[in-house]
Amino acid sequence: MRDELLAEAKRIVIKIGSSLIASREEGLHPEHIERLANEIAALRTQGREILIVSSGAIVSGIRKLRLKDYPKSLPVKQAAAAVGQSRLIWAYEKAFERLSIQVAQILLTHHDLADRRRFLNARHTLSVLIGFGIIPIINENDTVAVDEIRVGDNDTLASEVAHLADADLLVILSDVDGLYTDDPRKNPAATLIPLVPDITPDIERLAGAPSTFEGTGGMATKLRAAKKVAEYGIPTLILNGARAELLPTVLRGKPGGSLFLAKERRLNSRKHWIAFTLRSRGQVHLDQGAVDALSTRGRSLLASGILQVTGLFEAGDPVSCFTPDGKEFAKGLVNFSSDSLHQMKGLKTAVIQEQFGPQEYEEVIHRDNLVIL
Repeated sequence: MRDELLAEAKRIVIKIGSSLIASREEGLHPEHIERLANEIAALRTQGREILIVSSGAIVSGIRKLRLKDYPKSLPVKQAAAAVGQSRLIWAYEKAFERLSIQVAQILLTHHDLADRRRFLNARHTLSVLIGFGIIPIINENDTVAVDEIRVGDNDTLASEVAHLADADLLVILSDVDGLYTDDPRKNPAATLIPLVPDITPDIERLAGAPSTFEGTGGMATKLRAAKKVAEYGIPTLILNGARAELLPTVLRGKPGGSLFLAKERRLNSRKHWIAFTLRSRGQVHLDQGAVDALSTRGRSLLASGILQVTGLFEAGDPVSCFTPDGKEFAKGLVNFSSDSLHQMKGLKTAVIQEQFGPQEYEEVIHRDNLVIL
């Protein structure tokens, strides 16, 4: 199964970690980018379509700005990203130009992905670039992003791009070999896990605390990315990109890395967007009858099943649905503001119409705009 999935993947999103192509002490390493470009060009000769999500802009900018440490303030980070991003894309352009391959730079924020129209526009742009044989080089737009519009990290961005591009495979290149049964730095008996059928809580625990494996959040963010795209039907390969020629040989069926399989039940694009791209603006806590109606009978959410409303949100915003014991189990686009729901919660439709007059919607969240997590 593993060999077939890797061999048959045509459209591949490749995330390149900053440790592979840059360092704080020396800045960008163009020779490393050239080596990766050669390997990606080899994949193209197999008929693969490649999109790249690349880290490294801020680390490259640290060197150019002669900073002694990684910047802590947002303005300095943005300045480092501004000077580093131009050098980063230029290095990719030169590396692929030697191979007669064109590249295009695309910078995204969370707003570009959370707005459905902009999401679809970005999808069309990527499709056209791929049609012209151009490799998109994608990064977060760190020069303008603030906390409210940041995607967060490039593993998450890569998972969003895999969905955006309708990819067949997400490859996360890092400086580790994949997921191990234990921390290999502390346990010499730890072994690499070549195939992960499902990302269970036990598998997530193997990612360790933020201080293990790669440093802060390293393997944990990769597993979260793999879990997201699995819901859209996309498998994820975590691979050591520092090992020369490993990428093309593994995709030809040789051993290497950890492959995380996709879910058999695939969410459609819009429901995946609701579940994993949009950020909840509030919460509705439901009684058990409403939980059962949504999760097992495919019903829409009515006001009568709502026990409590938290957060401030407007009609059309994403909200999370919780069970009586506080477990999030669904997410959807709400038809009423939080102010309205505070007045309507627990009331039957007939009572709402009697007290507040005819409403545009009967459903608080229609089942077409609801995703069971």
